[in-house]
Amino acid sequence: MLAKRIIPCLDVRDGMTVKGINFVDIKEVGDPVELGSKYARDGADELVYLDITASHEKRKLFSDLVRRIAAHLNIPFSVGGGINELKDADVLLSAGADKVSVNSAAIRNPLLVDQIAEGFGSQFVIVAIDAKLENGRWGVYINGGRIPVEKELFSWAKEVESRGAGEILFTSMNHDGTKNGFACDALRALSESLSIPVIASGGAGSEEHFAEVFTRGKADAALAASIFHYNEIPVPQLKQYLREKQINVR
Repeated sequence: MLAKRIIPCLDVRDGMTVKGINFVDIKEVGDPVELGSKYARDGADELVYLDITASHEKRKLFSDLVRRIAAHLNIPFSVGGGINELKDADVLLSAGADKVSVNSAAIRNPLLVDQIAEGFGSQFVIVAIDAKLENGRWGVYINGGRIPVEKELFSWAKEVESRGAGEILFTSMNHDGTKNGFACDALRALSESLSIPVIASGGAGSEEHFAEVFTRGKADAALAASIFHYNEIPVPQLKQYLREKQINVR
């Protein structure tokens, strides 16, 4: 079995790392390059950088920030936000990103997933899905969780898998920032319905939540932000805990 991955997520706005609760109440927490370097030293397996306002404000990701990140990291990192066409992905790859994450743009133009997968390989493309459980249905949202669309989590994940996505990054908007645990039932169903890795996001608050998401939730990787940013659970401590629970981590 592949080792489970621990992935700190750095939401970036105006060049600074920020964090919110349920996608609102945003606060700055540090420099994205410095924070990323610290997580790499601490033993994080990968990093995800998301420009959380790029789609909403129709801006492009700044490739110079990606170059700075790449120059200071020795672990893989993904970049998302503002990737609307194939050339955006090309710019980020050239700047040093290992993967790109597409969300709103993939909803608007599903062919973008095919194009990135065909142009660079499935391993280069993550499809991020922000979804909220409402009346028993996991509805999908775009533009940083601002706009609901006529798509449902499981069918959309299956579609993008068939289009060549290499991974799914599923964020439960109900759980995001609450530190009450991941959406393990939905994650398990998602993992069992797909043949590509699923990254869990939204709700990490304790070491137990990570153990639960890897066992009950069957996630391949777990992503978190605030617990790492505020040093509530240091990465080395988390990995030691998971090893003691007989969970295979790197």
